[in-house]
Amino acid sequence: MNAGTLVVGACQAGVQIAVSLRELGYTEPITLVGAEPHQPYQRPPLSKAYLAGDATPTTLRLRNPEFYAENEIDLVLGERVASVDLDAGTARTGFGRQIRFGSLALATGARVRRLSVPGSDLNGIFYLRDMDDADLLAKALPDSSDVVVIGGGFIGLEAAAVARARGKKVTVVEATPRLVARAVAPVVSDFLAQAHRRRGSRVLLGRSVAGLEGRAGAVSGVRLDDGELVPAQLVVVGVGVLPRTELAEQMGLRVEGGIVVDQYSRTSDRRVVAAGDCTTLPHPMSPAGHIRLESVQNAQDQSRVAAASVMGRDTPYTAVPWFWSDQADLKLQIAGLSLGFDDVVVRGNLEEEKFTALYYRNGQLIAADCVNRAPEYMAVRRALAAGATIPARTAADSSIPLKELVVPASASV
Repeated sequence: MNAGTLVVGACQAGVQIAVSLRELGYTEPITLVGAEPHQPYQRPPLSKAYLAGDATPTTLRLRNPEFYAENEIDLVLGERVASVDLDAGTARTGFGRQIRFGSLALATGARVRRLSVPGSDLNGIFYLRDMDDADLLAKALPDSSDVVVIGGGFIGLEAAAVARARGKKVTVVEATPRLVARAVAPVVSDFLAQAHRRRGSRVLLGRSVAGLEGRAGAVSGVRLDDGELVPAQLVVVGVGVLPRTELAEQMGLRVEGGIVVDQYSRTSDRRVVAAGDCTTLPHPMSPAGHIRLESVQNAQDQSRVAAASVMGRDTPYTAVPWFWSDQADLKLQIAGLSLGFDDVVVRGNLEEEKFTALYYRNGQLIAADCVNRAPEYMAVRRALAAGATIPARTAADSSIPLKELVVPASASV
């Protein structure tokens, strides 16, 4: 029997690789190995619906347990692949299990970036990456009146919104001058800060954490760089993630801020494909030529490309990136990548919390941030996928549906 394909990582990307292989007619064995004991599940809702109590482990499952058996996918949970011998075509888990393979796919994901300030080992400090993290945070939240969120990115703001909805006193501390600075324009950052303040959260910008103070081994406050002590019985840390590249490095694969892959999801060793949060992939908007995308969209689309490459069917990655963030009653949907934008056009009303910010580079539409404007988000996604644009000179006119303003890119100049 052929050794088949080993997929390392039972996350969104890993499951999608296995599913796509079967959809493409792959008949050889598939082994899917995940370090967590849980059935493979969706991660984005953890800081949203799951933390709020509106989702369960069952509703978050990517597939029903029966699916894997029915599709002859050998699902190995609660074990992490510790080493790989590419030449021998074998992998070994931390528990000593040996797995043979003919093809190898890496979907190793990412781990949270941890604080390294004094007091960061106190009880009451939570990170939010996996289901166990979310369960621990949800259990501690009811007994905490003062919550401090360190990090003003999407995870931090989503957690802050859930805590505030539970009646907690919430303080968000962000070290940079604005929220979500890597993903949105200043106008959207300012809107988010004001929106969270209107809902009762305290938002501190340009303030870093000097240390965490405690009482009887539990956190009691966050000391800021200017000496202020912010009371806290619970601290949520959301300061980014780091790609899991240890296995790739052990195999000698090229790693630069992630496992480097080409447009076909192949690594520097053509015997290995990779997909998801652990990878950096080619993108013309990135100064380095590669970019790492942390999104469900990328995990799904890149994994389909990886599966095709395993089968020798070269299919380049051309998908339009998209992201979303639910923060209480604010739904932010992002289409495209705004890297390198030189103009922003806002249509709609920021005060009414319904607007779209359209990003342009050299007169061409490259991305949009849509707040509570789902139809406009879809219009931009379709336009970008078709290689079309929305002229900046007409984009601000909200009296005309955005989809009616879409024109071929050559017609915008």
